[in-house]
Amino acid sequence: MDAALQLEGVTKRYGAFTAVDDLSFSARRGKILGFLGPNGAGKTSSIRMVLGLVAPTAGRIDVLGAPDARSVRERIGFLPEERGLYRRMTPLDAITFLGGLKGVPRAECRKRALALLEAQGLGEAARRQIRHLSKGMAQKVQLISAIVHEPELVILDEPFSGLDPVNQLTLEAVIRDLAARGATVVFSTHVMQHAERLCDHVVLLARGKKVFDGTVAQARGHAPRALVLEGAIDEAAVAALPGVGHVTVETTEDGVRRFTAALPKGAAGQDALKAAFAAGLDVSRFELREPTLHDAFITLTGGESAL
Repeated sequence: MDAALQLEGVTKRYGAFTAVDDLSFSARRGKILGFLGPNGAGKTSSIRMVLGLVAPTAGRIDVLGAPDARSVRERIGFLPEERGLYRRMTPLDAITFLGGLKGVPRAECRKRALALLEAQGLGEAARRQIRHLSKGMAQKVQLISAIVHEPELVILDEPFSGLDPVNQLTLEAVIRDLAARGATVVFSTHVMQHAERLCDHVVLLARGKKVFDGTVAQARGHAPRALVLEGAIDEAAVAALPGVGHVTVETTEDGVRRFTAALPKGAAGQDALKAAFAAGLDVSRFELREPTLHDAFITLTGGESAL
């Protein structure tokens, strides 16, 4: 089977509240899937069902060919959103212990742990107690613990939370390397930029329902392009340009007025620019901006913010 993970019609109810509603998607082997949505969208509930921690109210889940992830747990790596490590252990001992729970012999696990710690710039911290490490360093240790047994399926729940920009880029490199080695990576996030850079495939979730399932490029196709103008311009003059939709106005740090006008599907944008210059508008800068994944999410969810 090409899918490492498959959900069909999965629903989870807690009393009268439906956390996940009729969710279906699949994650292909050796690919990176972004499971995206704002906080409270149902991502973590879905992951808990995938891992067999809670049972779905309805639907079917297949994990690495098994109907219950608990039967193939040694082939799965999981980084939970709620971080937790034995703070008085060293990274080397913690990783060795957790890898041993997944069936890796102690000597082999220590060898892998040291190599992974070195690769993450933590070689000198390998024998220092975790309580003395920074938050970012401890999070790297927990990530290594989740992958030291070389799992086929890696599930990361909000892995970028709490990391500074440098460590976020480091984590992105780890995710790419996992996929390059043949692992399937599923990571949940509410920050679209990470998914935009990493994912082969994205599933967008809002209020427990799937609103999109496809590639990043396909998602972007649901959002309009935008015309950005800067200068001493009247808002009404921008709104009157041909093919222009809703206009938003902001003032930059330099005190320049910036207008962002949505371009409806099919609108070229060049006509609006020509009309602006023909009308003698004082335009100091202009740009035709392609939609981002965040723009697509806002469009697909009817304005619900992913941030």
